[in-house]
Amino acid sequence: MIEPIVQLSCISKVYNGSYAVKDLDLEINKGEIVGIIGPNGAGKTTALKMIVGLIAPTSGTLTVMGKDMQKYGLKIKKSLGYLPEENALYENMSAQEYLGFFANIYGLSAAESKKRGSALLESLKLEVGKKLIGEMSKGMKRKVSIARTLIHDPDLLILDEPNSGLDPLTSFFIIDYCKKLREQGKTIILSAHNLFHVEYICDRVAIMKNGKLMVFDTMDNIRKSLGKREFQVVFKTDEKLDYERKEGNYSVTTPNIEEMADLLRKVSDNNWALVDLAIKQSALEDIYLDIMSDEKKV
Repeated sequence: MIEPIVQLSCISKVYNGSYAVKDLDLEINKGEIVGIIGPNGAGKTTALKMIVGLIAPTSGTLTVMGKDMQKYGLKIKKSLGYLPEENALYENMSAQEYLGFFANIYGLSAAESKKRGSALLESLKLEVGKKLIGEMSKGMKRKVSIARTLIHDPDLLILDEPNSGLDPLTSFFIIDYCKKLREQGKTIILSAHNLFHVEYICDRVAIMKNGKLMVFDTMDNIRKSLGKREFQVVFKTDEKLDYERKEGNYSVTTPNIEEMADLLRKVSDNNWALVDLAIKQSALEDIYLDIMSDEKKV
């Protein structure tokens, strides 16, 4: 039996009598990417901060790498990499100086620091020369923050909105970079508002609302249990039929597989030209909006 690298059991966090997170149960396995999504105020950042030991739960049990975070937090943090939503950078330093500063905190030698820092900047395609961080673009600063998160080669990465506010090209680069980190054996927990990116990269997805966990499963299972499936048949004929017509073709969309089969038989029997046959599955965004609009549907 595989022991989860992160386990939250009935975790709650209360501020001034109100729950920021309530009875949260999560088990995250080594080598997977888990996305936590939800509207502002859902409890995503609070959950991530509890996992990295920045804030303590009000109740419940939290273990990371098999150890209780409250008892062994300092030791655990040496194997964690945390990227907050906002870049916390020293803008009067160069990227190399900044990475060296944090490498020293983690106990890396000067030689190790230089070697690892240079390798990270290269892998992130960040050519900065002697430019100071304060002179860099937002995308470059985010890459420096990611390099800092990785400088001590942590096994577990906690990324809060890793591509927030970035241009589409830089944003997708960072998402693809996370996939490469998973291939290296890293475990990644991230929060994000871009649901396309979450669907593209994550092995499992946790959906939170008002501090509560609504759904936690693979995308395939989420689609099967909460999504919708539709069949689309596109065909061509000169006959006038009572179907929707687009660009000279008839297009029929139905959730009913028997209705689709009947139409395909009709197309074949009448020698109409079949142009396209497609199965459309609900995207994560559709399922997410449905959950947010009606909690009772979950």
